[in-house]
Amino acid sequence: MTPTKIWVDTDLSVGMKRHAREGYCDVDDGFAIWQLMNSDKVEIMGISAVFGNTLIERAYPLCLQMSEEFGMGAIPVYQGAGAALDLRNPEQNEAVDALAAALKEQPLTIMAIGPATNVGLLLLHYPELASRINEVVLVAGRRKPTDYFAIGNKGNHARDLNFDLDNDAFRLMFERGLAVTLCPFEISNKVWLKAADLDRLAAGAPAAQWLAHHSRPWLQQWVDQGAEGFNPFDVLASHYLLAPQDIISEKIFARLEIHPDDTLPGQKAFKQYLICDEQTKGFPVTYCYDVVSDYHEKLMRSLLPD
Repeated sequence: MTPTKIWVDTDLSVGMKRHAREGYCDVDDGFAIWQLMNSDKVEIMGISAVFGNTLIERAYPLCLQMSEEFGMGAIPVYQGAGAALDLRNPEQNEAVDALAAALKEQPLTIMAIGPATNVGLLLLHYPELASRINEVVLVAGRRKPTDYFAIGNKGNHARDLNFDLDNDAFRLMFERGLAVTLCPFEISNKVWLKAADLDRLAAGAPAAQWLAHHSRPWLQQWVDQGAEGFNPFDVLASHYLLAPQDIISEKIFARLEIHPDDTLPGQKAFKQYLICDEQTKGFPVTYCYDVVSDYHEKLMRSLLPD
């Protein structure tokens, strides 16, 4: 079977300390990229870095490192947006130009697991290429504004970060009619990786060992919040690309709405929400909300060599 040609757009931050506050950055982008690298079902045509979990100046070198160390240097890497779309001055970058060149060669599926800024810029600067995008798979969305992204049991709510950091990029994808698949917190919070899973990865290939090593501080942050493990958010997007039969989804509609900011309790603050439900007044999306019963073992096998 011919591998699916994909482009990865990511705010990779495995092993990094946060730049704006104490603690460590997310590791799930690394799991998603390694899962794709470890599969013969897809061919990664390029990786573009974007701001998000960390600064673009940190994400880009880490993307280069993953390509060189675990992708045999065969996957080209490009530096993308360092901030959200500015509609008054939508600056191009090398990642957007490289993605445009790749799309001119052949249609692609895009896995955008950071803010979708690079995709938004592509639609602004190369609108004629929208029809060359087979599908964009993203990690964002919820059914109701009160569907909180609860981390642990101490009352902390996480942001819908990829959407929150660039609402306009999502709006552009919807308005330009792209086929959008969302892998939201609703599905990722049904999947857990714990210390025993990291032990298993630590006995695997060098990439799995690298992920296991850098995931332990991240796991500890979740344990400190009352959880027994962590949710590997972005790996649900990569798994959907590899084995959609393992992911339970439905066709519903998405729209942007303004509601009180649930991450700032007690403050009179509001923010945009990406709301997905059966109301037909929004934009059609594929919404992933559950996994098959034996998903955990399938996930682990996909991260380890045959």
